[in-house]
Amino acid sequence: QVQVVESGGGLVQPGGSLRLSCAASGSIVNVYSMGWYRQAPGKQRELVARFTSGGSTNYADSVKDRFTISGDNAKNTVYLQMNSLKPEDTAVYYCRVMFASSKIYWGQGTQVTVSS
Repeated sequence: QVQVVESGGGLVQPGGSLRLSCAASGSIVNVYSMGWYRQAPGKQRELVARFTSGGSTNYADSVKDRFTISGDNAKNTVYLQMNSLKPEDTAVYYCRVMFASSKIYWGQGTQVTVSS
């Protein structure tokens, strides 16, 4: 069993910053990628940023130069530093862990609201 837990969401004003954290625990073997996705009301879940065990990193165009993903492989954790937040970044943010077996685990999500 694998547990994925996110933290760090909240309410922030436009232009502000937040840092999301995600920790995976349990039977953690052969992780292929860890990343962040988000889902706004009425929209599909979309990739925000992810990195793979091979060292590649992907960002959505809408967050490039504002968000930074980082991780600690030894601790099975991944972080998302979000700067210059905009109202359109408002969404539930989900952490996703994908294993080499293609099995995927999601966290429960953390709400990020950008509003004045």
